[in-house]
Amino acid sequence: MDAGLKRELEEKVYAGERLTREDGIALYESDDLAWLGGLAHHVRTQKNGDVVHFNVNRHLNMTNVCTASCAYCSFQRKPGEKDAYTMRIEEAVRLAKAMEADSLTELHIVNGLHPTLPWRYYPRSLKALKEALPDVSLKAFTATEIHHFETISGLSASDILDELIEAGLESLTGGGAEIFDWEVRQHIVDHRTHWEDWSRIHRLAHSKGLKTPCTMLYGHIEEPRHRVDHVLRLRELQDETGGFQVFIPLRYQHDFVDMKDGKVRNTLQARTTMATGAEALKTFAVSRLLFDNVPHVKVFWVMHGLSTAQLALNHGADDMDGSVVEYKITHDADDYGTPNKLTRDDILDLIRDAGFRPVERNTRYEIIREYPGPDGSRRESPQPMRV
Repeated sequence: MDAGLKRELEEKVYAGERLTREDGIALYESDDLAWLGGLAHHVRTQKNGDVVHFNVNRHLNMTNVCTASCAYCSFQRKPGEKDAYTMRIEEAVRLAKAMEADSLTELHIVNGLHPTLPWRYYPRSLKALKEALPDVSLKAFTATEIHHFETISGLSASDILDELIEAGLESLTGGGAEIFDWEVRQHIVDHRTHWEDWSRIHRLAHSKGLKTPCTMLYGHIEEPRHRVDHVLRLRELQDETGGFQVFIPLRYQHDFVDMKDGKVRNTLQARTTMATGAEALKTFAVSRLLFDNVPHVKVFWVMHGLSTAQLALNHGADDMDGSVVEYKITHDADDYGTPNKLTRDDILDLIRDAGFRPVERNTRYEIIREYPGPDGSRRESPQPMRV
């Protein structure tokens, strides 16, 4: 990068000026990861100090039957396939209750787009789960699922959200975003929910008082300019609604092992390579610098591995996704080396080992408990990057 441009971008960041599309593309073109990380760490420190947020959550996928065949997805199954499944509501409640002993505060629910399950299954599921776990927040359904519910119910998204909120919904999930630019999206997504409907549904959710996450799936066939476009669309919507709490870059995964039925469903992997750790850290840094109006950036350790997740905390991230049990969306696909579950103590150790102070939060980012940080009196105790 030209030294003058580098100095100009640095000055804008330290002055708190909003970066442009051209600035974002220029940042991605820089190969100075330490410089990018330092800028992003400055911004995350201005917003969140030395804190890393986490929560203890569990993932529940009530069905993997899906009408879509998205090119990157190894989770979906068609009706009648050997390992297709759909839980009865009672089974979902039983599984959720079994997780209660882990002191979870959030249940994260995402499903396939089932072709025959009736609409009423979904609010009834939430109601039953909320009755069984009254102190656990329900973060459920992507905007793609809400759009699917419109089709199968004949109701508007507004009416659907009202019913789900009454049943116990506290937040949508951020999925279904992938990459919004149609140049890329038409090759990776096999459903009808694109930017117009995704943004419409999150705008509605925000208008009803829900706070939601937003995501970006990176590291497949997209280019840095598509990532910049994606973040700027979300930034503009955030200017309008203020309803996004956190941005979550998700690293696209290859199928590292054959599935139980011998099928490799990821049709992208023959022509893609996964993002390297350095590319992941650059994506976190540039996203933090561009997305100036979202308070938090989360690293999802399941998709990045534990070491990269820790490093991301020095490249703009201030939230490490909490404990996860049976995360099927990628663990059905890969043998990536991440565990299926981290306990609260595991998360505390990871955060302290990266040099930060752990703070447990709930779904709405309200503080549940603050924990001591690393022992600063010990010479070997890690410390955050200085800015």
